[in-house]
Amino acid sequence: MLPELLQGNDAGGFLIIQDSVCCCGRQLLWSFVKAALNREEAVHVLSFEASEEELKNGLKGSPIQRLHFHNAYVDPLGWTDHPVFTVDQFCLDKLKYLVKQTSQLKPATLVIDSLSWILRHVSPPAVCRTLQQLKKEGAVRAVIGLLHADLHQKGTAGSVCHLATSVVTVTPGVKGDEMVAKITKRSKSGKVTQHEEIFSIREDLTVVGQSKPSHLGSKQTEELETDPTANLTFNLRLSDTERKAKEKLALPFVFSEEKKTALLHSGPGSGRIHYEPDANDDYDQEDPDDDLDV
Repeated sequence: MLPELLQGNDAGGFLIIQDSVCCCGRQLLWSFVKAALNREEAVHVLSFEASEEELKNGLKGSPIQRLHFHNAYVDPLGWTDHPVFTVDQFCLDKLKYLVKQTSQLKPATLVIDSLSWILRHVSPPAVCRTLQQLKKEGAVRAVIGLLHADLHQKGTAGSVCHLATSVVTVTPGVKGDEMVAKITKRSKSGKVTQHEEIFSIREDLTVVGQSKPSHLGSKQTEELETDPTANLTFNLRLSDTERKAKEKLALPFVFSEEKKTALLHSGPGSGRIHYEPDANDDYDQEDPDDDLDV
């Protein structure tokens, strides 16, 4: 699923790469930048945590003519007289103006490095509103953001991830150069698919898929082999002798054929009641209860 996301087929999508202090997702973010540049798309990078030189060194060999770097790394809070981009400019109008500065035939891709920096200085509702407006109005082809999940409360990170069409959570792999990607993708119909795979990133930012984590198969096998009646203080199973005794047991309200015959057919010595109506009986066939005072 990770190679499919790198192909960028989901136009109008919002992808979040979620990492932590244990595993950095910036290289994967740059891999998405490289993939967009190779598709001849214009890419606008709002960088709060990496310099332009660092990014371009990582993109060596890629066509960076369509790369537009908006430097929020030097002065993100606007403390100098002429800041390039500040965190307060993260709103729909400012972002649309940045994208329209470059005339490209194809819609641009907006890359945010990182959303955590913005969430630390702008209220989460305002950030979510801006991201939702970018998706709705089609100002950009796609939005790709890096989110440091361990810097925020679960509610804040969950609210932002809820807006995303795809969330890629990276965790360390078994080997030093491997990472595990836990992918959650939401389709337009509302269907949610989850996938997990091992991958590595080469020096030229090429993503190499390895395989599915082996522990998933072992976990499923353990679940299938688990006996729910193993550690109970009472027995839920019957032995052969107990099963035969149960089958022979006559239930109190279930009549056997013999009992039905005895009840329905009177035997010798049983009494019968014979009633013969006389002339004084006022019996109306149409209204049997006519003689009652009701």
